[in-house]
Formats: sequence, structure tokens, C-alpha cells
Amino acid sequence: MTTENELRKIENDLIDIIDSTISVTDLSAQVERFKTGFPATHLDRACIIGDGIYRIKSKERDELLGIFEEAASQGRFSKFVPASGAATRMFKHLISKLNVEKDGGELEANDSLLVDDFMECLPMMPFYGSLKKVMAENGYDLEKCFDNAEYSTILEYLLTDKGLRFVEMPKGLIPFHSYDDSYRTSFEEHLAESLEYIKCRKNKVKIHFTVSPDHKEAISTHINESIAKFSGKKFDITFSEQSKKTDTVAVDMDNEIFRTFDNKILFRPAGHGALLGNLQRMGGDLVYLKNVDNVVPDSKKGPTIEYKKLLGGLLVQLQDQIFECINMLENHNCSEFEVAVVSLFAVSRLNLHLPINFTQLSIQERVDFLLKHISRPVRVCGMVKNQGEPGGGPFWVKGSDGFASPQIVEKSQVDMTDSDQEEILKTATHFNPVDLVCGVRNYKGERFNLMKFMDPETGFISTKSKDGRMLKAMELPGLWNGSMAKWITVFVEVPLSTFSPVKTVNDLLKREHQESVC
Repeated sequence: MTTENELRKIENDLIDIIDSTISVTDLSAQVERFKTGFPATHLDRACIIGDGIYRIKSKERDELLGIFEEAASQGRFSKFVPASGAATRMFKHLISKLNVEKDGGELEANDSLLVDDFMECLPMMPFYGSLKKVMAENGYDLEKCFDNAEYSTILEYLLTDKGLRFVEMPKGLIPFHSYDDSYRTSFEEHLAESLEYIKCRKNKVKIHFTVSPDHKEAISTHINESIAKFSGKKFDITFSEQSKKTDTVAVDMDNEIFRTFDNKILFRPAGHGALLGNLQRMGGDLVYLKNVDNVVPDSKKGPTIEYKKLLGGLLVQLQDQIFECINMLENHNCSEFEVAVVSLFAVSRLNLHLPINFTQLSIQERVDFLLKHISRPVRVCGMVKNQGEPGGGPFWVKGSDGFASPQIVEKSQVDMTDSDQEEILKTATHFNPVDLVCGVRNYKGERFNLMKFMDPETGFISTKSKDGRMLKAMELPGLWNGSMAKWITVFVEVPLSTFSPVKTVNDLLKREHQESVC
């Protein structure tokens, strides 16, 4: 017989599930997935120049730029920026230093070096003036604190609610670059950058930011104030939040549902793959996708703008050719020659693999096969030369159908106990900087249902902690990984200068973010 305590526990669990908007069926499936795990991604080989990665030729540039300009003038381009992440990781070493100053202990060697570099070059940071002002308002002289190595005081006013509260803020609101007597946040840099390549003939720029609900109002206010600085420019700015329906349950190390100290079920955001629904609802036609922290000051924007235009032009060119092929194939009097032309294009430009017996199929079977595989969303992805950065890269991946297709793969998706797979991972020549332009409409101008083109088997499970206890967390297929696994994918080499992320605050001291280097 069920006891009163057990009934109360069941009742509380049901309340937790209802509040989370996750169905009982989904909750059960997620718990089961923790037990079975996700299958490892099977790498066939790394994508390299000439085999999965395209290098734009000099003679193509003018044509691609012309194609881009025509599409941009029509207002076809917009930008999607995931910007809900907090700046906590950006200041991790400074948080550790502050905790050590307060509670004692010893700082890790690498963190200690980062703290020393940060403090040595603090006056070069774009937020130095703001920090100096807020400290002065509270009776402290930043320069004296700096000279006396009073680091805990400086860090308190930089990080906590005593001053600038940077540790609580989204990364997009952190000052990134200095301009004379002012600075720009990464949100402002995205506005400035977008003006250079997605402005239509009516001078309007369309940008969509995904933001956290806690900071939506502050971000909206900041962006509206920033727009006013770009006098005479028109912006169409929209926002969305990551749906709570995409949260996933956490489990303990024995795969039992993880409960907080107040005995509630713990649900967690499921990574950037949960933003696929946001991209779907955004609509749009040709959509650039770029991380919020990958921006540079105006003086360094040249290569980024040029290659954004080239990638966009290549996408439009490919999309036009795909639509022409679809119209050709849908003509029921399609000839053998026309099928051969489409087949050659699909293999040489779209990285499609044909079955061994393709030529033995009837003409209608070949037409059906081609239509199925080229009637998909298209993405053109910039790839930079590998410089040892952590993160994903371009690989040929074997699918369940036995064919290899170009995919962006994270290390966490690969079985590192398999020496062959580990060796393939090491041979990667290029790295994914998250520099995509996506075609999300079909040849009739209708929006694709993007959910149909994801691979649900490409999520992954990671180990986290909560209140000092270890747990397992589940992430949905990444937005540019498994969520786009069944898209037509074309990788293009872009210069390393187009990739300037700010993962730690010290990255703001690098040459690409400074007019002069400390």
C-alpha cells in the first residue's frame, strides 16, 4: 500500500513536471537515454581542402560579391545571434582569485598567470573608466588600489553588486572595445558589423538575438540606446528566449532523477541545440549565424565583412542552382542528360554520395532520389585553419545509411577509446568558428520545417555538479552540429582573422581587440 509520504512525493513530482512544461513521456524517455547513452559519431575522415572544404578562387570573387549585393539589396539577409549566455566563464579566473583573497587557499597556476596578465594590463581594458568611476563613488581610488596591489577591492567592484556586477551580466553587455572616450559592447559591435553587409536598399538591418528572460529588459534597453548612436540607420531587432519546453532533466551518477536539497526535480537548459526552434520561429530567408563574442573593432572588421559577403554570395549561387535543378527534375519529361547534369552537380558541389547501383535505377527512381536529397535547407560554413582551439571541426561522418556527409563534430561526440577515431580527430586541419549563413526556404519560397532535418541521436551527456554533488546533464543536438545534420552542407575556408572570440576577459588584450597590445 502506498504511504502518505510516497503519495506526497508523487504529487510534488507531478507539480515539478507541470511547472517545467515537460511531458511525463518526454521525462521518461530522457531518463532512459541517460541509461543507454547516445551513439558515438563515426568519423570517416577529416575534411580538408579539396575534400570537403572549398577554397574560393580569386576569379570567383567579383561574381560572388555581385550575387551577394543583389540579394542584400532585396533585404533577403538577416542575422541570428545566440546571446543568452552569462559572462561567468569569462571571469572565471578572477572569481577564483577573489575567492582565494577572501577565504584563503591557493590559486591554480594557470589562473594565477591569467590574473597577473589581467592586472598588469587593466588600464587597457575598455571598462577601466567605468570601474574607476564606480570605485570613486564609493570612496576608493582605483589607481591607488592598483599601485598597492589591492586586488580583492578591485575585483569586488568589477565583479560583484558592489560595483559593475559583471559576473551576473550576459556576455553581450560587457564592454569589449575602446573608441576614443567611449566603448562598445559586443551587442553594439554586432550592430556596427551588420550595417556593413546585411543592409537592404531601404537601409534596414534585421537582427535576432536569443536572450535570457532575466536580462531581456536590460538588453532591450541597451540595444535601443545603442541604435540611437547610429544616426540615420534603421534596425529591425527582435528577441526570443530559449523555451522551457526544451529543458532536460538531470540525473545522479546512478541514473536516478536528481533532486535539489528541497527535494525538487532538477531541470536544466539543454544547450544551444535547444535554439533550433528559435531559428525556426524567426523565419527569414538567408540567415547569418554568429556567436555573440566573435566581434572585433571597426579597424579590424575588413576581412570579416569581405568573407561574410563571399559566403552569402556563394549560398545564393548554390541555392539558385539547386532550385533550377529541382524545377528541371520535376518536369516529368526529364531526360537522361538532365538527370546526369543534376547528379554531377549534387556530387561535385553539394557533397552528395550516390548509391553504387545508381545508374542501374530507373530514371524515375534516380529523379526521386535526387529530389529527396537536394530539397533540403542549405548552409555555407566558414572554416578557419586549426590553431589548437577547443571545439568542433569539419569531418566526413558516416550516417546510418552508410554514406559519409560533411558535418561539424565536437570532441565530446567521438569515442576517444577508439584509437582509429582518435587519430582521425587529430588529423583535422580546420576548426569551426561558428560562421554560418543558412538558406531556410525551399524553391517555392516556403520555410522548411527545420525539425525534420536534425539527427536526434547526436546529443550528448556531460558531467556537472549542483550544490557540491555530481550529476549527469543532457544536451540536445547542437545547433550547428546534430540540429543541422541533414542539411546540405558546404564548408569554405575563411581567414583566421575572421575568428576573434572572447572566451576569457584576457582575450580582450589580444591584438585583434586592441589598437595597441600590452
